[in-house]
Amino acid sequence: MTTAKTTANSTAIPTEFCLALAAEAAETAKRFFRRPIGVEFKEDESPVTQADRAIETLVRDRITARYPDHGIVGEEHGIEGADRGRIWVIDPIDGTRSFISGHPLFGFLLAHLDQGVPQLGLIGMPMLGETYLGLRDGGASCNGKPIRASNQTMLGLATVYINEGDKIATHHPALFQKLLRLGRTRRFGYDCYPHALLAAGHVDVVIDYDLKPYDFLALRPVVTGAGGVLTDWQGRTPGLDYEGPVVSAATPELHDEVLDILKDHPAPAPRPGG
Repeated sequence: MTTAKTTANSTAIPTEFCLALAAEAAETAKRFFRRPIGVEFKEDESPVTQADRAIETLVRDRITARYPDHGIVGEEHGIEGADRGRIWVIDPIDGTRSFISGHPLFGFLLAHLDQGVPQLGLIGMPMLGETYLGLRDGGASCNGKPIRASNQTMLGLATVYINEGDKIATHHPALFQKLLRLGRTRRFGYDCYPHALLAAGHVDVVIDYDLKPYDFLALRPVVTGAGGVLTDWQGRTPGLDYEGPVVSAATPELHDEVLDILKDHPAPAPRPGG
């Protein structure tokens, strides 16, 4: 997949700039990984570290310097210019619990939105040396090589990832029991990497739970650019005003079959004014 050069005033999707941000974010994460580091817990009991804040500060500074008229939504430092037409959405470390426990499958997420629609999504995996890039209507790649979701259409033959399974089991125990029988192969996971694996054709379904916009907006262009589908559990396209569960599937047929199982477990309504 080719990348387009862009200037600060260009309306082109700034792919090269995003790849450079991902590289800087990865180097920063590596400096902190598996080293003594302060961990705090926010009001919702989610952890945050020096690394989260350092990466988001770096990325925000780079964006502001190059695109001062763009808005930014970040997990750690909040919202700036959310009413602007072009907005960046940042999750500096997607999987802080993985990060603080020495598990290498944490990611860096970056989305670029125009009028609320993700034009670009990036999933960076610092410890794996993998960068997944998806463009709206422009395909998807891993480290510059095109990737494609599988052509699996039968749920009984699918490889299924269940993310945040402990939360699903707590809040929807009957659904969780159904999910345990889904597909031919099931794995439990967390965070962004299972969605990247789906885009690359290794996984057929990812059922995810309890997400914020910065958790899923970067995933959408990667999954859809690879030919897959990503929606909430009712089949709606989630945007900046949405918080809740999502599902990714390799094909529309597979997606429809999974929705038949999930649709009786409503996702929350959009937040007023979100």
